Amino acid sequence: MAPPTTLKLDEIDLRILKALQADATIALAELAEKAGISATPCWRRVQKLEQAGIVRRRVALLDKAALNVGVTVFIAVRTNQHSVEWLERFSRAVRDLPEVVDVYRMSGEVDYLLKAYVADIASYDELYRKIIARIELADVTSMFAMEEIKSTTEIPLGFVKP
Repeated sequence: MAPPTTLKLDEIDLRILKALQADATIALAELAEKAGISATPCWRRVQKLEQAGIVRRRVALLDKAALNVGVTVFIAVRTNQHSVEWLERFSRAVRDLPEVVDVYRMSGEVDYLLKAYVADIASYDELYRKIIARIELADVTSMFAMEEIKSTTEIPLGFVKP
């Protein structure tokens, strides 16, 4: 994905982004009201934010437990291979696994951190076997979330200076 274009955001843009993050299905009239502008300029601003890549997409957030994927597992991966070729192979190995929802290249003791949603320990074991069948790893440590205390998709907007 290409990085978003540089776009100078103002307070109105930030109000639009805040409202869209809270509810992407918000009606245009309500969004415009929250932004403090009329509907037509509001719609133009939303389009501008989408075209600039700041609003990447609008999605529905689903209930994991209701869909029988209520177990969150963090998978810490260490490798003894640090080449671009290995990184590309690793990326391909995990990219199409639907259980894996986030993958990060890390600094420190862990090289990569994956976040996955599974139904249970047996489902995790299946995922683990898929991963190790696709790529060689030096060490894998799995940590199961006991409780989700905070989880959000909202990006903090307080760092943006209009």
